[in-house]
Amino acid sequence: MKPFIFKEFTIHQDQCAMKVGTDGVLLGAWASLDKQPEFILDIGTGTGLIALQLAQRSSAEVIDAIELDDNAYEQCVVNFEASPWGDRLFCYHAGFDEFVDEMDDKYDLIVSNPPFYAEDVASADPSRDKARQSSSLPFDELVQGVSQFLTKNGIFAVILPYKEEGRFTELAQKVGLFPNRITRVKGNLETNFKRSLMEFSFHKNEPIIDTLVIEKGRHQYTKEYVELTQAFYLKM
Repeated sequence: MKPFIFKEFTIHQDQCAMKVGTDGVLLGAWASLDKQPEFILDIGTGTGLIALQLAQRSSAEVIDAIELDDNAYEQCVVNFEASPWGDRLFCYHAGFDEFVDEMDDKYDLIVSNPPFYAEDVASADPSRDKARQSSSLPFDELVQGVSQFLTKNGIFAVILPYKEEGRFTELAQKVGLFPNRITRVKGNLETNFKRSLMEFSFHKNEPIIDTLVIEKGRHQYTKEYVELTQAFYLKM
């Protein structure tokens, strides 16, 4: 499989179950850097895509990533080392539960494109199934861990299926995390909402809610989508 070439870095993904996709690119482009985070954590990094996007966009001192799958971890390390920001990027080979038990670091920004297919997913590729099933990183475990690692004024950004928005918000509120910003994503104007980009913090505000439409027509991208992603995609 050919590597995925972005403007400032390349993703090798032949060993990864979950390939480069729109969800990851959206989150890596959307997550707010307004507070100039020094320490960033990417939970379930896969190829390392989102961590690399945040390295490109920020001057963060440390960007840590966690990946459980053996092959994805090895590929992530290769992608980090080949990038211009290898000295700021580090990948831990661990499950999030292990990381929570062993680490006591704090992060200003935490991001995650978590597995979110709660129903059993069966394909010919067990690694892909595992990467897609929320049983490998339950939402309640995710928000609990995030609440331990997030600095007092830190931000947690996540991308989820739109239908999970309410449930995830309830779980987050149980650990003192509140939605501050939500962008609901649809493929085109005619389709239903598919994803929710969500930003949480320990501060309770009325969330700012908006909509992002990706395409006007087949391969005709909206101005908003182009503006969000053009720092990354070669053809934007």
